Amino acid sequence: MAIAAPAVLHASLARRALEAGKHVFVEKPLALQVDEAEALCTLADERDRRLMVGHLLQYHPAFIKLRQLVRDGVLGRLQYLYSNRLNLGKVRREEDILWSFAPHDLSMILSLVGQEPSEVTATGGYYLHKAIADVTTTHLAFPNGEQAHVFVCWLPPFKEQKLVVVGELAMAVFDDGEPWEHKLLLYPHKIEWRQLGAGGAIPVPQRAEADPVAVEAGEPLRLECRHFLDCIESGCRPLTDGREGVRVLRVLSRATEALGSAAGAPKASPRPKAKTPSFPDVQIHESAYVDEPAEIGAGTKLWHFVHILPRTRIGKNCSGKT
Repeated sequence: MAIAAPAVLHASLARRALEAGKHVFVEKPLALQVDEAEALCTLADERDRRLMVGHLLQYHPAFIKLRQLVRDGVLGRLQYLYSNRLNLGKVRREEDILWSFAPHDLSMILSLVGQEPSEVTATGGYYLHKAIADVTTTHLAFPNGEQAHVFVCWLPPFKEQKLVVVGELAMAVFDDGEPWEHKLLLYPHKIEWRQLGAGGAIPVPQRAEADPVAVEAGEPLRLECRHFLDCIESGCRPLTDGREGVRVLRVLSRATEALGSAAGAPKASPRPKAKTPSFPDVQIHESAYVDEPAEIGAGTKLWHFVHILPRTRIGKNCSGKT
């Protein structure tokens, strides 16, 4: 069973599917609370069912190749990683930019480093809504000295999806906005220390031309779905299984807490919220809100960012716009 519903429903729907004996694929995030996600993992293990989370970029051919380069030691010891995920929209009212954009980047970074961060800090900006962050920067520090940051925003006038990995021997750039022959570049840059006699040494960058890394083109979503089916058939644990989803969720939760405690931030930085109530034969855009109690007639359409206040009565076949 594949679950692609509002995030607030993921945990309950996944539980019902697992209890019915189904293998379950859940779009990110696995749940909104860490304890809910951990309970799903336990249930999947007890029922011997495959539980997989839709961290799509783990199945991108360019990232698969990058991960292999890291594990083969081509980059040397990892030092610093950063990702930018920028795009004008899709602006949401039910969740902030951190929960909307950052899970994929956090999943990739945790996969490359191989452990969870010991420190998580985050800052954000609130421009379109006083309690929903439109831009966040999350900084991660890992026990072995690696550091990383994730910059996400839905306000820029252009799209950018880039991951940069800096190692002691080389550096790599995964830029999903480039054509396939340039999506993954390897830079054999180095920092050499030159002696200055008795005065010590200074670091000197040694630049080199970028080497495109051959990557076989493939649709990540198709590869992700194929992996889920293969795991069902073979009984193997998915690459992005429930436990991997829990690790990402723990970092998201810590970043959310950091956002809430940052200077100038609202008291609560929202995770995805419960969906507005449903009405028979009424079309309600996902960015619209309806506060109960309210009456809405059949055939009515509520468009982007409409907010229906309590005790509102709307007739049939109306069209509500901001």
